[in-house]
Amino acid sequence: MNGSPDLGVLLRPRPASPLVEVEDERFGRHGVRLLVKRDDLVHPELPGNKWRKLAPNLRAAVEGGFPGVVTFGGAYSNHLRATAAAGRLLGMETVGIVRGDELADRPLNASLARCAADGMRLCFVTRSQYRRKAEPQERARLLEQARAGSSYVVPEGGSNALALEGCAELGRELRGVSDVVAVACGTGGTLAGLAAGLGPGQRALGVPVLAGEFLGAEIRSLQEAAFGAPAGDWSLAEGFHHGGYARVPARLEAFAADFEQRHGFAVERVYVAKLLWALAALTESGAFPAGTAVTAVVTGRP
Repeated sequence: MNGSPDLGVLLRPRPASPLVEVEDERFGRHGVRLLVKRDDLVHPELPGNKWRKLAPNLRAAVEGGFPGVVTFGGAYSNHLRATAAAGRLLGMETVGIVRGDELADRPLNASLARCAADGMRLCFVTRSQYRRKAEPQERARLLEQARAGSSYVVPEGGSNALALEGCAELGRELRGVSDVVAVACGTGGTLAGLAAGLGPGQRALGVPVLAGEFLGAEIRSLQEAAFGAPAGDWSLAEGFHHGGYARVPARLEAFAADFEQRHGFAVERVYVAKLLWALAALTESGAFPAGTAVTAVVTGRP
């Protein structure tokens, strides 16, 4: 740890992020109200679910006296960038174990360059190693390879029991606000915590941004670890990943640009654009009865 971290900079509770209603005829003509939870504004450098997931883990790392934090991600990981920024703010060492050893000899892309600029030490590992990172022996080897064996370990995407407690606060902020609260999903932690925090009669809806129907079991496992049992009413809307993670085909790009022009705020493409597209498509298909109020959670900025 580099000096004494100022916990107040990052870890103290923050005011609830803004909630706004948007007028959009794609929803209005079906009698559906669309609200937007601007969680991208919850923290200036760690927007949305990144702050909600990381703050409880960073508090545990600092209070536990760990010398730093080590975590995992791909070459374009928002989670890696957020962890690196948090380390800079707290004066903590951060290590990122990055999927793809072939990247070690290439110039850093903008995302990884930002991590490095914020002081994160990057360790590139083979894709086969990375796939086995949940296995205790392989994880130990990876931490040794990254020279981070004594660091506090945050999982890929930041989703663990502590993170779910942070995301449950998002649900509590939205109690009674709308019938459905929808969020884009990567590792499923935000949805798992959000659902637990919502009130009776509310439903959480997750829109996976990765191909492959694997999230349901992962969300149930996360809730078991965090709360001891399944929590809240939640479901997944599959089939809106647009080809897989970080894939932004032309029609999705056009949709996001149009939404920005209509409503005056920037739309992050990898997660938020897919969420908004899914909600518009579901509304058009009649998935939400007339009179339904739907809240879209904006989890990050471009």
